[in-house]
Amino acid sequence: MTDTPPQSRPPVASAGSPPVDERRATIILVAMALSTFLFVTVESLPSGLLTLMAPDLGRSTSQIGLLVTGYALVVLLTSIPLAHWTRRIARRWVLSGCAGLAAVSTLWAALAPTYEQLFAARLVTAGAQALFWVAVMPATMGLFRPIVRGKAMARLALGNSLAPVLGVPAGTWLGEQTTWRWTFVAVSALSLVVALVVLALFPTIPASEGGASRAPHPSARRFGFQMVTTGLVLSGAFGIITFITQYLIEVAGYTQGDIPKMLLLQGAAGVVGALVVSRFIDSRPVGVLIAALGLLVVTLVAMWALGENPFAAAATLAVFGFAFSTVPPALSHRVMLVAPRSTNMGVAVSSSMFNVGIAAGSGLGAALVAVVGIRAVPLASAAVMLLALLVALAEERFSPPLPGTSAAADATAG
Repeated sequence: MTDTPPQSRPPVASAGSPPVDERRATIILVAMALSTFLFVTVESLPSGLLTLMAPDLGRSTSQIGLLVTGYALVVLLTSIPLAHWTRRIARRWVLSGCAGLAAVSTLWAALAPTYEQLFAARLVTAGAQALFWVAVMPATMGLFRPIVRGKAMARLALGNSLAPVLGVPAGTWLGEQTTWRWTFVAVSALSLVVALVVLALFPTIPASEGGASRAPHPSARRFGFQMVTTGLVLSGAFGIITFITQYLIEVAGYTQGDIPKMLLLQGAAGVVGALVVSRFIDSRPVGVLIAALGLLVVTLVAMWALGENPFAAAATLAVFGFAFSTVPPALSHRVMLVAPRSTNMGVAVSSSMFNVGIAAGSGLGAALVAVVGIRAVPLASAAVMLLALLVALAEERFSPPLPGTSAAADATAG
């Protein structure tokens, strides 16, 4: 692929003042981070509520697990079409509509008398999430000055990081104290709050005129490299993420009772990583990603080599959580910098690649566990992550430096 010729590039949005003041933009950012937290939480809730939902609905735990699988497939298949169909609708209406639809469909899930109705409600929520992911980053980043958009994106990603640490455990606890249905009611109520905040505070501007609706440095070449990197990174990560519980029990020697504490350790380290990356992502978007991928390769190799030592396993799990939490905001920020068409479509393609990577990584891990055992999964994940690092380095080798980054400054000095 080659870079988009300058004469054929769409006009870049004006770099003038953001459409709202910083205080209002920050309130909206918090609401959007809460919404990402809720979407990620509700997507994964059936895994935490398996043993409560199955007997109540008269289904097996594997059938309850399909509620997560079906959800992910809808997000994968609908992101790009929904991005295309809603490309001319103001982001205020898209985001408030997604949050409102999620509130209604999650309430439907809470009240569903049958498994079939619950499944249908979940698919509606998944469609709302698919469109939400497409719209939320360009729309929210457009409320901030370009120089701090990476930091804002990292703060937005905190919702993703906190969902496994707080959302799913809290939802599981509430379900155990009451019923699983009250957990879904609580998520529905919070989603309605988000919808109202967006309606009240988000500016009504055409989607094509938002400050982040067009990438400042569009490059089809860089975007292609980044999509390959994204697929490989998520494949490598989810090979081990999917089977981390089995690894901790069978290799590191932990018990089932230790697992919540270990997952909390991983999640807490991830929150720290998301906060740390916000300090550097705007000035060093290239270096942040390369450093994170390199650290992930080393950590996964160490997890394979030292995994039988419980303390080493815990340490590598924490470092993995820290490093991996920096990758999604770094990848998303780079999409916002180089997407060759609208950033909405760029984010849609990236979201699809995320889900392709998740599915591929889970499948790779399952195949390895079935054929050679759990012990080989970290090493295989390290190999895939190394490929991702090499592709990211190739992107820098065969592409002009991004203006305004440390790489560009070094190239100019040279």
